Amino acid sequence: MRDGGPTPAGSSRAQRLDPFALPVRFPASDAGADERVRIVELHRERVVMRRAVRGIPMAVSVPVAAFRGVSIRILKNEDGSSATIAVVLEHRDPGLSTELFASNDGDEILTEWQTWGRVLGLPLLVVERDGALHEPFQRLGGVRVSAVAPRRRRRTAIRRRRPSILMRRRPGRMPEQAPVHRDEREIIARN
Repeated sequence: MRDGGPTPAGSSRAQRLDPFALPVRFPASDAGADERVRIVELHRERVVMRRAVRGIPMAVSVPVAAFRGVSIRILKNEDGSSATIAVVLEHRDPGLSTELFASNDGDEILTEWQTWGRVLGLPLLVVERDGALHEPFQRLGGVRVSAVAPRRRRRTAIRRRRPSILMRRRPGRMPEQAPVHRDEREIIARN
């Protein structure tokens, strides 16, 4: 992913792409390409990767649905001294995986990870030490599953703040025989 290739213009401490400004076009490092650079066009429906290999230009278009998900990876620099945390769009073929965000600061990484997952409609993934990917949250289709919230108890500290008349109200009832006024001249009374 990071082979010392060019980084986008802007802050030197982080690569930042805006997930809400799609489509976006950016350079990414690619060890197999000429000049070690490929151009990535990221749309909501597809990802187009353009590169040249031995002078022959090629473009690969992959639908976003073909990607496994959005993961958090720890990337080690060449010197091995400090690590960079990256949000990566993961594909089964590692050559098609694309780095979306990278930073040395771990505070903003979770926000970017969840935002990219929501915008692209892909599951959130975490990379284990052995390189295996897994989902940190249970899902049922596209919906995240969590524990059922406990029922609100009536004897709580804030019980006195709520009006108790709302608990005692009953719905109104209609009489069995509704009153019918026959031979009346006016239904509406006037003053």
